Amino acid sequence: MPFANFKVPEKTLTPKQKEEIVTRTTELYVEIYGERARNNTMVLVEEVADGGWGIAGNVLTLAMLGEATPTDTNDA
Repeated sequence: MPFANFKVPEKTLTPKQKEEIVTRTTELYVEIYGERARNNTMVLVEEVADGGWGIAGNVLTLAMLGEATPTDTNDA
């Protein structure tokens, strides 16, 4: 079963954007493995709490990066 796991900073994607990640990732696996992969492809989008991630040994936060949260988090 094809499996993809995306870890993203919490509250940086709308439900619509998460849906797009799932859809496009599934389509990519289908493109590679053929149609048989569609019904077995699992895509997991995990939100990591602010400050729960880092790069090069440094803990990062959205405030440090100047990132804004999505404006419409109810968009499904």
